[in-house]
Amino acid sequence: MTAAAVEREVKLAAWAGMALPDLEGVLPGFSVTPLLSQRLLATYYDTADLRLARWGVTVRHRSGETPGGANAGPESPWTVKLPADGSPEGGLARSEVTFSGAEGRVPAPVVQLVRGLARSAALGPVARLRTDRLRLELRDGDGTAVAEIDDDEVSVLVGRRLATRFREIEVELAGDSGPEVLAAVVARLRAAGAGAPDPTPKLIRALGPRALEPPDVAVHRVGEGATVGDVVKAAIGAAAVRLIRHDPGVRLGDDAEDVHQARVATRRLRSDLRTFHDFLDEEWAGELRTELGWVAALLGEVRDADVLLERLRAQSATLADADAKPAAGLLRRLEDQRELGRQALLVAIDSPRYTRLLDALVDAAANPVFAGPAERPPALDASAGADEPPPEPATSPREAPEDQPAAAALPGLVRRPWRHLQRAVADLGADPADAALHEVRIRAKRCRYAAEAAAPAVGKPATRFAVAVAELQGVLGDFHDAIVAEDWLRQAAARGSAAQALVAGQLIAVERADAAVGRIAWKPAWKEASAKKLRAWLDSP
Repeated sequence: MTAAAVEREVKLAAWAGMALPDLEGVLPGFSVTPLLSQRLLATYYDTADLRLARWGVTVRHRSGETPGGANAGPESPWTVKLPADGSPEGGLARSEVTFSGAEGRVPAPVVQLVRGLARSAALGPVARLRTDRLRLELRDGDGTAVAEIDDDEVSVLVGRRLATRFREIEVELAGDSGPEVLAAVVARLRAAGAGAPDPTPKLIRALGPRALEPPDVAVHRVGEGATVGDVVKAAIGAAAVRLIRHDPGVRLGDDAEDVHQARVATRRLRSDLRTFHDFLDEEWAGELRTELGWVAALLGEVRDADVLLERLRAQSATLADADAKPAAGLLRRLEDQRELGRQALLVAIDSPRYTRLLDALVDAAANPVFAGPAERPPALDASAGADEPPPEPATSPREAPEDQPAAAALPGLVRRPWRHLQRAVADLGADPADAALHEVRIRAKRCRYAAEAAAPAVGKPATRFAVAVAELQGVLGDFHDAIVAEDWLRQAAARGSAAQALVAGQLIAVERADAAVGRIAWKPAWKEASAKKLRAWLDSP
């Protein structure tokens, strides 16, 4: 496997008789150099229901030759294209990951990379495309390649039969070329008769309407008059989409944000299942929470190391030059710790257990299992002291849970985590222990997630409340990060050299200063979050 490279391109349809315009001087000093033309034969692989295409992902084996017969195919003919950020206007941005392997059987690393999207479904050939490509390279005044223009005649093949044919022109940016290059080239192509930019990949055009269907997990829209069932489906769907969308990135390991987002997805959904406890089948929801907790813990090991690494790297950069080497030694130990966590995570997400969890989430987003009226628990005293009691019922036991108006039912579900948070703050005392402040942070997070789950139906009052509680959570999160960092540094110093112990001591001083700030900063944040005007909606009947 090679590292992912981001492809930024714009596609334009072109009619058969259109002549390519002269692109010399399309921008001041720019020139055009013809490249060898190619004939490319690509076989695309997907599940029978086109799961990959519907997520915007393609798996392709491609070979090619020049007109003279020389092999023009890539050294690694298998390519996986994943959606990426930074799409140009009217265009596409995709990460390309290439693999070696013979034609006919999808290499195991390719299967692993897209496992979260395909899950238990097998990959097989779904389309064969032959592309006759005329290539031009656009260079700036320094002779540096800034873009490639490919004039493609694409033939869709069924066996040896030609099913259809179309022409498109691709303009792909090279290196760090800016959007002004695309804009200038596209404008000249359009003036010559090319169509408007169209981000539809060749494969999607070849496969037709089925490939344009939404992914197999859709986020249920919640609007005015939504029921509890609507909100539950929306919450599960949003978390499932977030987890599955970031699954390939977690496997690649190129961007720490993918691990972060996957962890958020698992933690938020566990919280939502807790919030909606009264409306859901207890056994069904409990099994989902258990499996999500398993994955969340593995993601957490990696994410916590990422956060700590980022923190200590920034602080180490401020130390004297003489401390650079021992600081690097400390960081290497943390990097090794992270890598162990990552390897354990990769083993887990390549297991049948994880695939079953994803399948269960996809099914849950469309068909959550609600509690029957007879299963609904009696109303609970909100001041009860149990650690994790279900939220107080907000509807009559005779009513079907999923049919209750969400705007009326959901405030009652948020009241309980809010009162848990109030109680945790009230129990702090004048000089709270670190663990007690951490408990407040956990309660704040649960309260925030509950409010955010209610917000689509309740509206702005729940959103404003969630934002304020998130600020409290953030301040206490920074405080907790400082405490965790100091603890790790102390343990590392005890096992390291004298020079590393000296560096650890300097960094501990920084962490203590940050923790001291957090001990003060959380109080104003709590005052804002607990303002009566922000929580009036919680007291509505």
